[in-house]
Amino acid sequence: MSKLAEVSKSAQSKFAGYLQENKIDPVRVVYASEQIEKFTVADRAIKLAKRQARGKEDDAAKAARAKKPRSGRPVTVQLVTRAVKGEALTGAQKTRILRAVARIAEQKKLGDVALTNLF
Repeated sequence: MSKLAEVSKSAQSKFAGYLQENKIDPVRVVYASEQIEKFTVADRAIKLAKRQARGKEDDAAKAARAKKPRSGRPVTVQLVTRAVKGEALTGAQKTRILRAVARIAEQKKLGDVALTNLF
């Protein structure tokens, strides 16, 4: 058993309770986030198009600004450990955790996950 799983069993935060209730391994949250947030070639192309469209006001520039690349910052083991313990997290960190948990919930057919259910 990983250290992260041991911490989640003893913690009493709302996030830890959700993971225990739905039988989600915290390590799986980290892996799901890596798959979701991974910075790809397409994301680099979006960032390049935004840089090249800077200062222009045509339709192509507006379309380039409308697309959003992935963050490239997945959830880490340390972040999930802090969330399980109930420590303070930033909004961006909570959102990344929410996306990962929602992906797992979709795979397990658990239904929608809201930020208020986790934190």
